[in-house]
Amino acid sequence: MGREIRRVPANWEHPKNERGDHIPLHDDFTKRLAAWDEENAKWQQGLRRHYGEDGKWVPVDAKYLGTPFSEWGGERPDPKDYMPDWSDAERTHLQMYETCTEGTPISPVCATPEECARWLADNGASAFGHMAATYEQWLATCKRGWAPSAIAGGGLPLRSGVAASVE
Repeated sequence: MGREIRRVPANWEHPKNERGDHIPLHDDFTKRLAAWDEENAKWQQGLRRHYGEDGKWVPVDAKYLGTPFSEWGGERPDPKDYMPDWSDAERTHLQMYETCTEGTPISPVCATPEECARWLADNGASAFGHMAATYEQWLATCKRGWAPSAIAGGGLPLRSGVAASVE
């Protein structure tokens, strides 16, 4: 969770609800659907993914045997909850998203990382909570593609992942 660049078409307009607020959308429906289908198939075999050990498959706990996978892993992904599945050729531009929810844009659609970073810095976009970031910090994040929400530790105060991107 944090900030993430998503590749979008030049004319992309993120959908809004009736109040005019952006509707949160996950990214990469195809990948999430494949993962859900794989986990569901393994569940039918009595196995589940153990996320603490590099995705190793372990036996389903006895109390969950016979229950549908959806009770463990949630409902099968629905494409309406995801960004459109554009071709690579259509994904010509960039847009910065916050991913603390499923994902809503915090920048307009931009042609280059530099344009996006300039807009984010000049407009005081949230790097985390009320924290903004410099052009250099946003540019590093735009080029890397993502930053975690925040970084703590090392004797330093809490700072945004965007700010920490140039440390």
